[in-house]
Amino acid sequence: MILGVNIDHVATLRQARLGAEPDPVMAATLAILGGADGITLHLREDRRHVNDRDLDMLRGFVPVELNLEMAATDEMVRIASKKLPDMVTLVPEKRKELTTEGGLDVRANMKTVKKAVRTLRDKGIAVSIFIDPVDSAVEASKEVGADMVEIHTGGYANKKGPGQAKELIRVQNSVKKAAGLGLMANAGHGLNYVNVVDIAALPDLRGLYIGHSIIARAVLVGLERAVREMKALTCRGCP
Repeated sequence: MILGVNIDHVATLRQARLGAEPDPVMAATLAILGGADGITLHLREDRRHVNDRDLDMLRGFVPVELNLEMAATDEMVRIASKKLPDMVTLVPEKRKELTTEGGLDVRANMKTVKKAVRTLRDKGIAVSIFIDPVDSAVEASKEVGADMVEIHTGGYANKKGPGQAKELIRVQNSVKKAAGLGLMANAGHGLNYVNVVDIAALPDLRGLYIGHSIIARAVLVGLERAVREMKALTCRGCP
């Protein structure tokens, strides 16, 4: 099970004072020491947290999977084609949102997404699409040529009791659907130290992509330890 650690929230803290610290590049180093299998960063069109310098530096030294989250715009596709991250995850993007609010509507943006996927894959970049846990989104991702999908777990994370159990089944079914279509499946959004175990136990799941919960815990216990603790939870039952 791959654990990708999103360092966006380190950059958010830096931008609160428009200074140089904390440095998300240094944070990535500590995350890797803690056992992270990948580093994720979301380069937004407005550069509200992660910036181009961060991407440049991370591309230069990260020895694990570098996953660039981005909108399927011409500008972002050009940047990814030049910087060559190991993987791109296409996400929806709204100017005023605090965080990504839902999966990308691939069907409604078929032409744009298909063009982005083709260009990125021609550069040798693996492409994932962040989608809601519904069959139609998985099918559309296959149609545009994606290598994998990341199932949005926000609905699961925001529920408790029977409601959460229903959302878990939705995620599980989407993972199965992806596997059946030959797509690798990841999951992420809203996962934390309490709710991650049931998601991590799902069969056919390639990896989990987690940011806010790990960075929040790191404020109290340090980033290396926070990543190590999350890695242990995601690897329960691992060989």
